[in-house]
Formats: sequence, structure tokens, C-alpha cells
Amino acid sequence: MFTDTLVGLAKKDKDIVAVTTDARGSVTLDAFANQLPAQFVELGIAEQNAVGVAAGLVSAGKKAFVCGPACFYVARSLEQVKVDVAYSANPVKILGVSGGVSYGALGFSHHSLHDIAVLRTFPGMHIVLPSDIHQTKKLVEELVDYPFPVYIRVGRNAVPNVYENENIEFKIGKAYLLLDGDDLTIIGTGETVYHCLQAGKKLHEQGIRARVIDMHTLKPFDREIVEKAARETGKIITVEEHSIFGGLGGAVAEIVAQSTPVPMRILGIPDENSINGTALQIFNHYGIDAEGILKTALLFHSSK
Repeated sequence: MFTDTLVGLAKKDKDIVAVTTDARGSVTLDAFANQLPAQFVELGIAEQNAVGVAAGLVSAGKKAFVCGPACFYVARSLEQVKVDVAYSANPVKILGVSGGVSYGALGFSHHSLHDIAVLRTFPGMHIVLPSDIHQTKKLVEELVDYPFPVYIRVGRNAVPNVYENENIEFKIGKAYLLLDGDDLTIIGTGETVYHCLQAGKKLHEQGIRARVIDMHTLKPFDREIVEKAARETGKIITVEEHSIFGGLGGAVAEIVAQSTPVPMRILGIPDENSINGTALQIFNHYGIDAEGILKTALLFHSSK
């Protein structure tokens, strides 16, 4: 959906340029390269160069989307993201595909579980993790003329839809309330949102009114919706395909601790080298799938 939408927009706007690093298959950029070769730049396996080239294109008036595996763009080329993009205020859009544990069996070297924590510290850098294809389409449309650098993290495989269609309200920096309730709040981001929603629905069936929030934007962060949830529900669970340090849970805790202290549970990948397996197996192992979230919520709700 990301690249299909980008191709449609690029046909109308010759300033849109896609930059990649031998990843046109992973990013499904073949259609872009075939239909718009003059707006396509292939760098080979050279992520640092790709970020620098994208920054240069943007500084010359182009609208550059640099696309490739998340694990490389937030590690190998991190200095270029920091200096050429964030520090230089070049509004490059970095699409990190196969984010989180999407690479599954390839293991820790290919998992990107630190990206949110690191990029949140770069002034001016915005971070978005869309939850399904409908939200992704709206995101791409907003990104084209968005005046800030943005890191977008998506997975590798098809995921269930959270939203019924593309007729949804979407704005970078504004979280979305999926399910209302006043017993506790579950906040997810990216691919965990679907699992949060399923767990929330099961809790409602058991008489526990869980509030479920899609925190698609990790920076700028929707502080207001978190403070409101803390005041009105008294307990918060965060769920992320990321280290438990410095990501969604950390961002929520920073707000809650300073404004409306309430008990929290942070679900994510603990301080260990994550296991190998399919993404869903890893989700299940660490309790960030619907079943794991439900178990945590039931225990949390019954605790004092």
C-alpha cells in the first residue's frame, strides 16, 4: 500500500523521488522503478550513501523517500540520519521495512528493536508506525509535503486490518481512540495495535471496559490522550514490537510520571537477545499478541 500510493502520487508530482539500496523487492518498488525510472535512484547495498543522497535531493527541492530494511537504516546509517537528515533539517522520509521482529528467523542482527528509542532523541525527527493498509495510505498522502524528516516503520508480511476502510481520520501526532472504556487503557503502536484491539474486545465481553488507543505516532507524541486515559481509567498497559526500554512504554511513562501517576505495565521485548522464529511466534513468546495482552490485562485489572 505504501509504494502503490507513492507511485500514484509520483506520477502527478515529478519532484517525488524514491531511493533504495538493493531493496526494491523488499519494498515492492519494482512498479515505481519500471514506470518512473527518472524518479528512481538505486544505490546498491550502501545505506549510508542512500541517506546522504536523499538528503542532498531534498536540499535541492526534491521530495525524497529512502526505502529499505529498518535494521540497517537505524544502525548502519544512523550517523547520516542524525547529521544529514535530523540535524540538517532535511525533510527526508525514511521507510524502514521489515521492522521490529519481521525478519523472524534471521535473528537479533536483523531485528530493529531500538529504533524508536534512538530516533526519539534526534531533535526534529518524527516517527510513525502505521497499523494497517488503510492508515498507511493516509500516511503517505500526508507525508509528501510534510515539512519534517520522518521515520516510518512497517513490517514484512501482510497484517489484518484495524480499520474498515480508508475513510478514517488521520493526522501525524494525533492518536486514535479505537475502543472506549474506563477500567483500564491499552495503548499499542504499529502491528501490535490489531492485537490490542482484539484483546480489548475480549475484555469487554468479560465485562471489563478496556480503552484501546492506536498510538501510530511516537514523535510528536499525543500527550493529551495519555493524560486523559490516566485520569479516567487509572491503569495503563503499553504494547510494542520494540525493546521495553525507551519506546512507547518509555514515552507514556515519561508523561504519566510527571503529570498523572498511575500503575503501568510495559509489554515488549525484554533485556535479552530476542528469540528466532516467525513474527507471530515471537509475539506469542513475549506476550504481545492478543492472548498475551489479555492475560496481562486480566491480572492487572484484578490487582490493587
